[in-house]
Amino acid sequence: MRGTILLSHGSDASPEATKVSALAVLAEARGWRTQRPDYRQDDAHGHAGSVAPRLARLNAAIAACEAPPVLVGSSMGAFVSALASLEHPVAGLFLLATPSAIPGVDSELDLRQDVPTLLVHGWRDEVCPIDGIERFSSRYRLPLLALDDDHRLSNSLPAIERQFALFLDALA
Repeated sequence: MRGTILLSHGSDASPEATKVSALAVLAEARGWRTQRPDYRQDDAHGHAGSVAPRLARLNAAIAACEAPPVLVGSSMGAFVSALASLEHPVAGLFLLATPSAIPGVDSELDLRQDVPTLLVHGWRDEVCPIDGIERFSSRYRLPLLALDDDHRLSNSLPAIERQFALFLDALA
């Protein structure tokens, strides 16, 4: 086994969501262990209210890992994964459709700069417009893959899977 990957779904989704499920299957086929925390109970608190309980749940999952895990997140799951990287050593961050800020939350998007990171975003993201993550990636000099897609990135799953495979290969 290569290590553990914690995949965090977006708001109003589940651990069986399309992107995190597909990426979990890909990772497992490459010898990684995967876990998908279930944040549905936390999401009942609304967007701003779900950040702290999601972060607590993810921090507990990270603490239970034998070695620093790779964190993968979509939307709210990406935001919380980045914040968790400030509190724990992690092996990498693969963040999809990441909001640069969440209204009502004091914490802005941040992460440890010494962690291998790839940001993936849709040019037509109607929930988290790309300009926020472009500014963030520019400030930290992070790679940003911008795809011709919306927030769900549904039409880009094959491209995302290819990038994720390359990302994991680089970590291995």
